[in-house]
Amino acid sequence: MTFILPSGAIVPVPGFGTGTKWYKSGDPSIDRKVVDAVVSGLKVGYRHIDGAEVYGTEAEIGLAIKESGIPRDQIFVTGKILPKIANPRAAFEETLKLMQLDYLDLYLIHSPFFDEKSHGISIEKAWEILSELKGEGKVRDIGVSNFSVADLERLKDAKEKVAVNQIEFNPYLQNQTPGIVDYCQKNGIILEAYTPLGPLVPAAKGGPLDPVVNKLATKYGRDAGQIILKWVIQRGIIPITTSAKVERQKTNLDLDDFTLTSEEVEEIDQAGSKKHFRLYWADKYIP
Repeated sequence: MTFILPSGAIVPVPGFGTGTKWYKSGDPSIDRKVVDAVVSGLKVGYRHIDGAEVYGTEAEIGLAIKESGIPRDQIFVTGKILPKIANPRAAFEETLKLMQLDYLDLYLIHSPFFDEKSHGISIEKAWEILSELKGEGKVRDIGVSNFSVADLERLKDAKEKVAVNQIEFNPYLQNQTPGIVDYCQKNGIILEAYTPLGPLVPAAKGGPLDPVVNKLATKYGRDAGQIILKWVIQRGIIPITTSAKVERQKTNLDLDDFTLTSEEVEEIDQAGSKKHFRLYWADKYIP
């Protein structure tokens, strides 16, 4: 399955995330574990690196790209803005500096969860500035993350359309907010899934999905993670996953030689819908 953005850019699948596992809070020092993991990911075949200012790993991404030796134009790089949303242009320039890049492939408003009054900027104004950056060629495509239908509706009349909405999505969370998947797919907004392997974390195991995924893993000679990642892709969504382990990095990329039937996709849909499990932004959403 090919995912193409408004600029014509093809988004490599899956993406390699640099948050959650390596999240840094106010520590400016370089974390070699992050650099080494991203370098490893690039060398085994990832070409889509997902970053954000709030992760604190932008400098590590920049070093990893340089150390990998892979040409910049062969790597799709995403950045996100949130803590410094009051001045999107300055935040963007800082991201470029930390990543040692001349442009980003994709830049997202990380969430709608900021106080517009205290920050002195609205979602609409922030979007306008991101659109200006796109017009100047500093970023190829722009989008959002964690936006609900109501949030997206605020931007429906903007000259520059939302290209991407990155949301928490997996079989146990098939709609981060009501109707969001259908809305995005009907309106040409590409969805990206963070925490696509949520059902495999210890707190979620033992649920109704396990026997279905295990059965399919046996049938296709794959592991549970590969089955779930393939399901995400066949639902028309780009998974963003991560690992510091080389073998797991390779496994998460090895998704091309099998295809779930439509009945199997539906079986995962149904089993997953019997349980609700969310890892992030729980205080912002009502189950």
